[in-house]
Amino acid sequence: MGYKMSLGRQLFLSANVIFLAAISFACLMPIIHILALSFSSGTAASAGKVMLWPVDFTTAAYNNVFGKPEYLRAFRVSFERLILGTSISMFLTILTAYPLSKETRQFRLRTFYVWVFVFTILFSGGLIPWYLTVKSLGLIDTIWALVLPGALQVFNIILLLNFYRNLPKELEESARIDGAGHFATLWKIYVPLALPALATTGLFTMVWHWNSWFDGMILMNHPDKYPLQTFLQTIIIKLDFRFLKTQDAELISKLSDRTSKAAQIFVAAFPILIVYPFLQRFFIKGIVMGSVKE
Repeated sequence: MGYKMSLGRQLFLSANVIFLAAISFACLMPIIHILALSFSSGTAASAGKVMLWPVDFTTAAYNNVFGKPEYLRAFRVSFERLILGTSISMFLTILTAYPLSKETRQFRLRTFYVWVFVFTILFSGGLIPWYLTVKSLGLIDTIWALVLPGALQVFNIILLLNFYRNLPKELEESARIDGAGHFATLWKIYVPLALPALATTGLFTMVWHWNSWFDGMILMNHPDKYPLQTFLQTIIIKLDFRFLKTQDAELISKLSDRTSKAAQIFVAAFPILIVYPFLQRFFIKGIVMGSVKE
């Protein structure tokens, strides 16, 4: 026997779908507008004719972006930072969260170390000590200056250790009976079961590394070593024609400040837009299960 919904229930579901669709469209509209601008002619963009669909379709802005070796170099630096930074950060986060997830009777100084990490969230050493520390280690103008200072993110540690604490204790006890040590228990039981939390913290780490621009401006003395977001920060103020050849007059005529900015912004955001849908199904579960306990 089929279940028949009441008229009130049907109206509620319809209104809910319409409301959520409107919210989704409002969130997507800026991205669609940027994409439309990037494929429009400079004249149409400057005249304010572009809304959600390209006007006088052209790929001149993208030809300009991918024709700049400086842009491609900055993209490569950001990609290297993303891979190295995410890998190192996730490895250290997994190793740090495991002992901190134990009970005090198993790890006597657990509470002390947890408060040490929490203290770093509330109080910072400041910009100048941070810079002098990185400089004293000889990391200035290297990719490691962008990776190592932020390798251990306390918020991710707290999220992951709380997820570990929610796992059944019987699993670890069974592993102990079978002769497994701490490392075997961590990598064969805890890590596979913590996939939602790892996906969530991994996404946080990736977005942080990809969007970070300030540390690149402070720690890199040469513009050719800037990550992508730092490079965009330095050139996004004005359209840079220095990298166009004199014979590219037709390309220049199709460009404008707005179309060039739109193309560079969209290309910079595209990798995260691609990755996020694959991790989104773990996102809510990882946050909720990792925030239940202390």
